[in-house]
Amino acid sequence: MISQTSSILYLVLFQLTIIFFQPCQLLMSDAAGGQWQLLHKSIGIVAMHMQLLNNDRVIIYDRTDFGKSNISLPDGKCRHDANDTAIKVDCTAHSVEYDVLNNTIRPLMVQTNVWCSSGTLMPNGSLIQTGGYKDGERRIRIINSCNTTMDCDWLEIENGLAVKRWYATNHILPDGRQIVIGGTRQFNYEFLPKNGVPNLYSLPFLAHTSDRGVENNLYPFVFLIGDGNLFIFANNRAILFDYLNNKVVKTYPEMPGGDPRCYPSTGSAVLLPLKNIQAPSVEAEVLVCGGSPKGSFIKAYKKNATFVNALDTCGRIKITDPNPKWVMETMPQARLMGDMTLLPNGNVLIINGAGAGVAGWETGRNPVLSPILYRPDYKLGSRFECQNPTTIPRMYHSTAILLRDGRVLVGGSNPHEKYEFKGVLFPTELRLEAFSPAYLDTENSSLRPKIVLPSSQAKLKYKQNLVVRFTVAGTVMLDKVSVTMVAPSFTTHSFSMNQRLLVLRSVNVTGLKKNTYAVQVTTPGSGNLAPLGYYLLFVVHQDIPSEGIWVNLV
Repeated sequence: MISQTSSILYLVLFQLTIIFFQPCQLLMSDAAGGQWQLLHKSIGIVAMHMQLLNNDRVIIYDRTDFGKSNISLPDGKCRHDANDTAIKVDCTAHSVEYDVLNNTIRPLMVQTNVWCSSGTLMPNGSLIQTGGYKDGERRIRIINSCNTTMDCDWLEIENGLAVKRWYATNHILPDGRQIVIGGTRQFNYEFLPKNGVPNLYSLPFLAHTSDRGVENNLYPFVFLIGDGNLFIFANNRAILFDYLNNKVVKTYPEMPGGDPRCYPSTGSAVLLPLKNIQAPSVEAEVLVCGGSPKGSFIKAYKKNATFVNALDTCGRIKITDPNPKWVMETMPQARLMGDMTLLPNGNVLIINGAGAGVAGWETGRNPVLSPILYRPDYKLGSRFECQNPTTIPRMYHSTAILLRDGRVLVGGSNPHEKYEFKGVLFPTELRLEAFSPAYLDTENSSLRPKIVLPSSQAKLKYKQNLVVRFTVAGTVMLDKVSVTMVAPSFTTHSFSMNQRLLVLRSVNVTGLKKNTYAVQVTTPGSGNLAPLGYYLLFVVHQDIPSEGIWVNLV
């Protein structure tokens, strides 16, 4: 615990840090944009994990051994756990449901410890959540996307996993299953749901990328690409993996510099938008940004701790190239524990995080308050743009996800083993806020499309010709209209699992009547490009997206 005098001194130093050590503040130009909105002063828990469901509700949870949270369970419910190190009988919630449309919170009851767990949506819209800590390490938990939500809560399956999973990564597959990869001291993978055959497969790549005493390969970055294989990045290396035959198809060059990018060094990664998806071979690119230099973890945990400056580099690689090479770029500011969120127009928002240290208890420093916009289609050297800053440090255990209206929901931050609100460098953060990118500014309202048809929750097939009808109040540039589909992500620890954006092939953008237009698009051709399930569909005009509608690939 830090003394009151030390705490006051830190607040002074923190203000100086904001003024002098926030490079984006010095680089702000008229182009910088975005607005922040405080949604809740407290949601009762830390937003350590978040997933948007197709009923426009967000499932949020932290961990069960923090002690009492700031929101009670309903109807006198309590969780009884004789092995809990914080509290044996807990009548508070450690999971909540956030209703985006009504801006309300409903407590949920999770029975076992979900700390540092993983998950992915199934094709029916249910969140399958896996693993965690101690009594939760082999659990599977399910929560459905319900129209009437008052009866929806967590269902838990004991010993549902083949092995203990803590800091693992999940990804949906073309056949509707999900794969669960890695975790602490787990150099293997398994599938859900089980199909009766042996369900544990060795993945030596994870052993080869584990640094002694540090690991640096936890929450590996995993992406499904168009040929049906998985790109798996751990530490500073990557492979293309045929999970059906347990075979490494390709080994990629080590990322230049050799520094680790996965937890606890904790950079982030994103699969850039998939375009020309009707082509025989669809080009795929991955962007990996930030993290901590090699050795940072050990230095942060020494008695006389030093907090090494974070990495300010990104690496971009065309993973489908015959001879792929990393292209390095420099961000306006160094960052670790940042979240990378795909926006509906194909740009990437890099948000949250710290400028020094590593992920872990009390080991992050120099909060990075300004998001960065990354435009993949701009020329090298001109892709980054600083955005307006928040006032809330979002350190270890922060999250960010895209909402249907185009905002980015931001929550979390707790670098402590319990809830700590006073006398610490970065108090436990229960506030929930939203970042609105500049495309939501009022001045863009006349250019913003509004989808008329199809209606939300429409069911789509692969290779389907679809007419999307929309309105625009102002003048439309027909050659600046596109349609995108975004898979909602499961986000925790600076990685958004299952996140992907597809640009649909569009033809015949036509005017129908005053302010009403139609565009004909073709849906993706296979589950390799777009696994079955729910997506957000947007019309984008001059880089300004409509509000999304839910569509279901069946």
